[in-house]
Amino acid sequence: MDIRTQMVPAAEAAAKIVLETPEERLDAPTPCADWDVRALVNHLIVWSARGETAARRQPPAGPGEDHDFTAEPGWAERYADQARRTAEAWQDPAAWEGNTSLTGNKEGMPAPFIAGILFGECVVHGWDLAVATGREPSFPPAVVEAAWEQIVPAAEMSRQYGVFGPEVPVPADAPLLDRVLGMAGRDPRWKP
Repeated sequence: MDIRTQMVPAAEAAAKIVLETPEERLDAPTPCADWDVRALVNHLIVWSARGETAARRQPPAGPGEDHDFTAEPGWAERYADQARRTAEAWQDPAAWEGNTSLTGNKEGMPAPFIAGILFGECVVHGWDLAVATGREPSFPPAVVEAAWEQIVPAAEMSRQYGVFGPEVPVPADAPLLDRVLGMAGRDPRWKP
């Protein structure tokens, strides 16, 4: 499964989760040990924007993760718009060629690896945000299948770069999303 075909549905699913995030839960804990919901939302906003600039080979712009986007009106809509623009930017075949960077590093990394990080952000952090706010995430089956096919071969490199935590053992007959989460270092049974 080509994640390129699933970038837009993954972004739409993540955007729906963000749009349904109650403001009164912004201080709630998340499966990301050092982040509350607010920090996770801010992370999603920043890196989605950087994902668009990476696809377009532009330098990163705008505030960093130390900026609290949730203190501004329309933060959820801002993320939804940005996630859509980012996914659309990766529909251009040229975005997948050569190297690019989320940080402005001149050497960068292979563009498909960067796209995989962004795709994984929608799925894994979308799940993080949903469960942190007491909801069940709803990802299309094709998105979950693409996440599995993308995450398995990239898991060790992702761990080396600190993108994933240590693998969490999940039964082989568990739902595919649970196996994706375990591979990405998440405990699918996590509760707030």
